[in-house]
Amino acid sequence: MNKNNLDYLKDGLKYTGFGTNLHEELEKNVREQKPDFELRLQKPYFDSTVDYRLHFRRSDQSDLYFFNKYEATLKPDTSAGETSQTFYINKNSGITAREAYNLLNGRSVHKELVNAEGQPYKAWLQLDLGEKDQHGNHKVKQYHENYGFDLEKTLKGYAIKELQDPEQRERMLRSLQKGNTLQVTAQQEGQEVKRFIEASPQYKTINVYDEHMKPVKRETIQQKQETTPAESVKQQASTKKSQQQDVVSEEKQEMKKSRKKGMSI
Repeated sequence: MNKNNLDYLKDGLKYTGFGTNLHEELEKNVREQKPDFELRLQKPYFDSTVDYRLHFRRSDQSDLYFFNKYEATLKPDTSAGETSQTFYINKNSGITAREAYNLLNGRSVHKELVNAEGQPYKAWLQLDLGEKDQHGNHKVKQYHENYGFDLEKTLKGYAIKELQDPEQRERMLRSLQKGNTLQVTAQQEGQEVKRFIEASPQYKTINVYDEHMKPVKRETIQQKQETTPAESVKQQASTKKSQQQDVVSEEKQEMKKSRKKGMSI
């Protein structure tokens, strides 16, 4: 058994969010030198669970094993049906277990990817849960940086208390980029309220929910636009001009009435 390879595989489980519970079974299968094997794990998430099937394969040229892919199946506790997807692992990197859960729930995840030429790029990923390919996988929609969605810039338009602290703001961004639904403290009509938010890159905005996870209008927690001194002067001048026009209009109407009265006498 190649000890360095085993340690590498254990690191892969760690980096992709599967922890250490599978280490003993992993080592057992590697010792047996099977050409390929799979490990299974079930993780609970709030009101649902996800079953994971992790696939390992030995190289045809050496005794090295590789963690190539895993299947994730979301099983809601409600009457909703199961949803599955295969996620591929490349050099111990890929969609994590938690990110898979978020994607299967229809949310978006921000990842650094590599194109066909080997060049890295960043994009938001989202599963098209209404369409599957011939292998039973959902189509993956990508929203690249040039698509025009800037999460940090978008969040600045909302009255969210945590954004005022740099450390909390960074944690928020990282969590939302992983596809999480995040609880925040927002200002609504001058009062602090608890709200849940998640990124929605497809529509270049965020989704907002109340404390019962019911959708609410995002406008209710948007920042109020402050008027600059220059804009204030401009608004005052416009109002004054409008008032002057109203006075002139009233004077003209009075003159017309006076003429009509004179002609009727």
